[in-house]
Amino acid sequence: MYIFANVKKQKQYYLIRLQFLGYRFSGWQKQPGYKTVEGMLTKTLKFILPERQCKILGAGRTDAKVSALDAAFELFLEGEPLEDLVFFKKDFNKNLPSDIRIISVKHVKEKFNIIQHSKEKEYVYLFSYGEKNHPYTAPFMANVQEKLDLELMKTAAKLFVGTHNFKSFTAKPKENGKFIRTIKSSKIKENTILTANFFPEKSYAFHIKGEGFMRYQVRMLMGALIQLGKGEIAITEIENALKIDSTTKFSFVAPGSGLMLHSLDFNDDV
Repeated sequence: MYIFANVKKQKQYYLIRLQFLGYRFSGWQKQPGYKTVEGMLTKTLKFILPERQCKILGAGRTDAKVSALDAAFELFLEGEPLEDLVFFKKDFNKNLPSDIRIISVKHVKEKFNIIQHSKEKEYVYLFSYGEKNHPYTAPFMANVQEKLDLELMKTAAKLFVGTHNFKSFTAKPKENGKFIRTIKSSKIKENTILTANFFPEKSYAFHIKGEGFMRYQVRMLMGALIQLGKGEIAITEIENALKIDSTTKFSFVAPGSGLMLHSLDFNDDV
């Protein structure tokens, strides 16, 4: 009589940081028939690790055309550890398209959870107003051709700081959704994040930082700021929308191409 031991398969866990230009992608999440960031990463991993079973989990999902200067995903890999992380990173980058770039690869412990250990995220929304932008700016920056009251928009952006009800700033809110969110900082200032000789002489950046964001939340906050700047709504409407008992509904979602995930921080024990 033979007794077979229940041998647990060895698994490896890696935190991988990356950058991508989202303009030609239909968002992060893998979708049949669409070009997505997750789909491209998965396809490339299967090519460079043909004998290994693996899957990935992103730190969050980005919408179509949204970019990232600092995004992350966790790689779950069966078997032995990767022998050479420097070579793996180089090989990964070599086989990815030019609009996706791996920044770093770190071996992490099994207890690491890319969702639960995420500490805070900062998004930046780039925009300009007035004269129409050079076509080359389209992947990076939104353009409003009407005049905007920038000082009023700056004042309103500060209203988002603190713990508020953001139900008015998410698309198709569910009844059991968690709409109370805490924003650590929110401000509009001149754009110093990206520069190019075809950018307008002046452009601006809406910076917002928090522990987590709902779908379309940042784009709808930006949309409300644009409406305010154009004189379509009053600042009191934004103030009232943040109250616990608010029934205000905003519908304008700013274009995805102006938004980027700027930074992503994890707890120190990663």
